[in-house]
Amino acid sequence: MNMEWIRAEWPVPRGIVAGTTTRSGGVSEGAYASMNLGAHVGDDPARIAENRRRFVAACGLGMEPDWLNQVHGIGVRIAGGSAPLEADAAIGREPGATVAVLTADCLPILLCAEGGDEIAAIHAGWRGLAAGVITATISRMKASPKHLLAWLGPAISQPAFEVGSEVRAAFVGIDRQAESCFRENERGRWQADLYALAGRQLGAAGVRAVYGGGLCTFADRQHFFSFRRDGQCGRMATFIHRQP
Repeated sequence: MNMEWIRAEWPVPRGIVAGTTTRSGGVSEGAYASMNLGAHVGDDPARIAENRRRFVAACGLGMEPDWLNQVHGIGVRIAGGSAPLEADAAIGREPGATVAVLTADCLPILLCAEGGDEIAAIHAGWRGLAAGVITATISRMKASPKHLLAWLGPAISQPAFEVGSEVRAAFVGIDRQAESCFRENERGRWQADLYALAGRQLGAAGVRAVYGGGLCTFADRQHFFSFRRDGQCGRMATFIHRQP
């Protein structure tokens, strides 16, 4: 089976390749079937290596990205540098650079400068969003926010993402209008809209061109891993590559 991936639809310059892998086309088995790209979830390392090889070949990347050790924080790595890989965002500037994040419900965000000379990938779960991972990434980029394009990859949707009042309070405490991104349910808890929360933060940072969104990892079992749905599961990669 060929590896299936979703190509990002956004008006980036020629030479930019970006998108998200699905769970199809790999060699992993059981809970990780089949295109698991995460090395931290208990899968067989040999199967992960083969999946990553297929990922690089199918998407024409030339080589693997520097996979991040994601910690739900606001650390940002510059691709090709010597900084630790413990980060939740990466920025690439050199021709041939690829940056990527791994998710299975959290929101992956890609950024690209209008000229295509600077790219970034962000891992944005609710903790990272509340902590300011979007702002932290944009502040490390050379491009002005008004000259950045953003693409939102597959994440858990509002109907499937129930959270407690402490999550809502974390966002409303920094942005009163974030109330609109939460809907109270019959249990007195809240359905959170990661897409809307990220959109508000991108807009506040000055990013005007935002694309993607609307795909639900929880609801689409055929195409996506979902930690909240399945617990033990694989990870998809959302990536952006600047061709040499």
